[in-house]
Amino acid sequence: MFKKSMLLAAVLAGLAAPAWAQTSGDSPWLVRLRAVHLNSANGDSTGLGLTVNNKWLPEADVSYFFTPNIAAELILTYPQRHSVYAGGGYIGSLRHLPPTLTLQYHFTNATPFTPYVGAGLNYTRFSSVDLLGGAADVKRNSFGPALQVGASYALTKNLSLNLDVKKVWIKTDVYAGGNKAGTFKVDPVLVGVGLGYRF
Repeated sequence: MFKKSMLLAAVLAGLAAPAWAQTSGDSPWLVRLRAVHLNSANGDSTGLGLTVNNKWLPEADVSYFFTPNIAAELILTYPQRHSVYAGGGYIGSLRHLPPTLTLQYHFTNATPFTPYVGAGLNYTRFSSVDLLGGAADVKRNSFGPALQVGASYALTKNLSLNLDVKKVWIKTDVYAGGNKAGTFKVDPVLVGVGLGYRF
């Protein structure tokens, strides 16, 4: 009997998100479009003074609310091109694609203002690497944690204004002549502003 009760409880918990959405009249799905400024930490252990350029980039994300407070957010963009410098001199470019998945807690209240915090995992894929005419290269894959804080302000029932700040840990090994020269840490802070739409 106890096992049957636990099984029933688990099934009801799994149905909690759709049931909440139907009761509140809100869909559990939220999409956002943001303009994001990437500011790299430029941490370099190669001794070459490696840096990449800071830049603005477009970002899209999809969130699913399991409850009014708990949501998962998948953060996406297209491969971003960065210029690479050594000691201030241009040595080439590369692209990186950094999808990030976070689990968020939203501090819901009776006002239009809703702050949230999040933590998760980033995967970055480096591609189109062209450094020193092919004499230098980087490791293609990076995994690291991500932290997030932000807030949304409801403009209408479905539309909201969003401000979001993320710290993402991204690093790659650097190779010269086939030998490891050190590690380069992008570790950017990303500040974004945009609009969200709750279906």
